[in-house]
Amino acid sequence: MSEFVPLLIFGAGKMGGAMLQGALRASWPAAMIEVIDPHPSDALRAEAAKAGFVLNPAKPSTAKLVLLAIKPQMLDSAAATLGTCVTAETVLVSVLAGKSIADLKARLPALRKLVRAMPNTPAAIGRGITGAYATATLDESEKGSVKTLLATTGRVEWIEAESLIDAVTAVSGSGPAYVFHLVEALAKAGEDVGLPADLAMRLARATIEGAGELLFQDAATSPATLRQNVTSPGGTTAAALEVLMAPDGLSPLMSRAVKAAKARAKALSG
Repeated sequence: MSEFVPLLIFGAGKMGGAMLQGALRASWPAAMIEVIDPHPSDALRAEAAKAGFVLNPAKPSTAKLVLLAIKPQMLDSAAATLGTCVTAETVLVSVLAGKSIADLKARLPALRKLVRAMPNTPAAIGRGITGAYATATLDESEKGSVKTLLATTGRVEWIEAESLIDAVTAVSGSGPAYVFHLVEALAKAGEDVGLPADLAMRLARATIEGAGELLFQDAATSPATLRQNVTSPGGTTAAALEVLMAPDGLSPLMSRAVKAAKARAKALSG
């Protein structure tokens, strides 16, 4: 496979749409892209007219690379149409939470080359991260094309076992929601100590945004060191961290949350 290959995107909702936009930003030739979406938005129709990719072709091409980005519960109903677009040489990249390689092969028996990938919502601004597992049937060139596609929305981490995908889902796939809730909780805590609600929210949002950017720009420094750099012995931050780092504090709470997300991802299988 070359870097850019014929690409079929099956489902252009939030994640499929983000990856479509990423591919276009990365100069993936629009003439090599087809998109199937049963309920295309006006914005998607307008983008197709502007960029030049084919939306809902009467007879989809047999693509070298297929991105499957529908809702997991739609897999059975989509399989008949999707089956006409794949062959044994197609590489299918699935971002369906909870749907295993075995699930996909059961619905699409012609497939031999599959990738399970779990991106997250910052993909919409090119700052996502995707954990991906590829079957051994992909060669290095094919994995390169997959990485090219996934990297259009952020960083890519290959994982060695499919069994880790549910854990990736629980940490980074669902993780942005945890951070957004942290903003909500921090703002509410600010209100509880007397700040006006709008000011508390602005302070909380800016704090999380800045801390995240510092993590990104100072990647060589561990989060633990960054935390210690903010914490003076006996100071205000230390007082707060005594609560957050207590045996019943944030770490065990986050562990329970991630385990619950992983269990739900596993329950979606089948």
